This record gives sequence, C-alpha cells and structure tokens, in this order.
Amino acid sequence: MKRTDKLTVHTALPPRPDDAHKGTMGTLLSICGSYGMAGACMLSSMAALRSGVGLLKCALPESIYPIVAGRVPESVYLPLVPSAGGTITAANIPYLLEQKADALLLGCGLGNCADTRALVHTFVRQSDKPMVLDADALNVLADDPALLKTAKAPVILTPHPAEMARLAHTTAQAVNADRALTARSFAARYRVTVVLKGAGTIIASPDGQALLNPTGNSGMATGGSGDVLAGICASLLAQSKGNHAYSCAAAAVYLHGMAGDFAAQRLGKASMLPSDMIDELPRAFAACE
Repeated sequence: MKRTDKLTVHTALPPRPDDAHKGTMGTLLSICGSYGMAGACMLSSMAALRSGVGLLKCALPESIYPIVAGRVPESVYLPLVPSAGGTITAANIPYLLEQKADALLLGCGLGNCADTRALVHTFVRQSDKPMVLDADALNVLADDPALLKTAKAPVILTPHPAEMARLAHTTAQAVNADRALTARSFAARYRVTVVLKGAGTIIASPDGQALLNPTGNSGMATGGSGDVLAGICASLLAQSKGNHAYSCAAAAVYLHGMAGDFAAQRLGKASMLPSDMIDELPRAFAACE
C-alpha cells in the first residue's frame, strides 16, 4: 500500500498567494462543544487556525463561550443558547444553516443526545458544504450509516477502531484484523472518505484508493488527539474550498502525526499533550514546504 509523505501535503495545500486575504484562505464553520467538553472545541479550533484557515466561525453553547474565547481569541464566535444539559439545541439549526462557509466541522464534544442527532441528520441531508464528521457525530451515524448516501457534498469521517466498528456494525477486533479492507469497504459503500485512526492510520477514498500513514507515535494515545486531527482536516478542506477531500484528509493525517513526532522528541511520549502537537504544527508545515 502506498504511504503518505511530504508530497501528500503539497498536493492538498493550495498556493498561498502574496495578496491572499482571509476570504482567499477559506472559511470554516465549526459546530462543536457542550458543557463539560469545552476542551474538544478549544483543541479543534486551535488546530484549525494553526493549519492556515482564513476565518474560523465557532458555533458553541454560550455556557462555554468564555472558556474557549479566552484561549482562542482569533476565532469568530456564534454563542448559542444551550439545552438544560448544556448542548447545542436543534432550535439553532436554521441559524446555523444560513452561515456562509467553505467547509464544516461537526461533532467534537457535541454530546450524544437528541439535539446532536437532529444536527447531524439535518446537516448531512441539507447542507451543500463539505464536512468533517468526528466523535459524537459518528455515534449518531452508527444508528443509520445509510444517511451518508444522502449527502450533497464530500464527507470525511475520522473514526477510531471502536467508532469504526459501530459504524460498520462489527467489532473492534474485526476492524483491526484488516484495517485497510474495513476502511476501503466502508468508504466505497457510503461514498465518503474514511480516516481510520490508530497505529498506521488508513485513509480511504470513495473510489477505492487507500494510503497508509507512517507518521505518529504512541504518545498521541490520549484524549484530545482526535480533536486536533479533526481541526487540521477541516481547516485544509476549507482552504481547498471543498475540493479534494481525500487529499486533504491524507495531508492532515501526515501533518498531525509529524507534529506528534516533534512533540515526542521535545517532551517524551509519556508527557506530551494534544496542545503540544498544536504547538508543533508550524514546524510540521515548514518541514513539508
């Protein structure tokens, strides 16, 4: 199987012209976070911005707005009235559908509830924007993966093996027994790009292509790493104006792993954190120039 490399990043990243402005470099609408899960929103947002997106619109419950905005001042915020449980309610859907963006990120820290199910179902069915679906959005899809066939634009899924098992209605052991076949089969069946995370992440396209990623290490096995990857992936997707979802996903995985390797070199695998990977993203991008 072919592997991702620095050329993978070159293929995905659009030229950054000297006269670029924030509109040139893409707008990302991130719909993430809930009470108690501000970190997921924060990490994905920081990763998206460090990955070069021109404008980040962060839609989140107003209860966590002060926490996230205090750490990520570069984002534009859409604070939303939350449910009693602190999640983004379905009542916000019409407002969110009206937002202009080149790509969407949906799922990080949203919470697994009826409101999240309504958000995911509506955006997959009605939005014409390419999207990255992660975390709780994947849990919603596990109940009805055929929903993906209704999507009007490219979709990237970023499951770990247990999430992949729920999506494919199998077991994590079966997923790991043939990771490439699992990712390829699901991607082809539902016409999506699949990023099957783990040691040797597999990136599979709707047309049967697949890549193995060689970067990354066991220090990345900690909560929040997936939020960082989702943010990078969505950022590249927005910068490409929704084109080349497979290339964007492959480049994001390579950069994410390289940033993790740099963090491990600096701090050690046991002590590194997802936020340390974000700090190393500039070095990873520079290494791929």
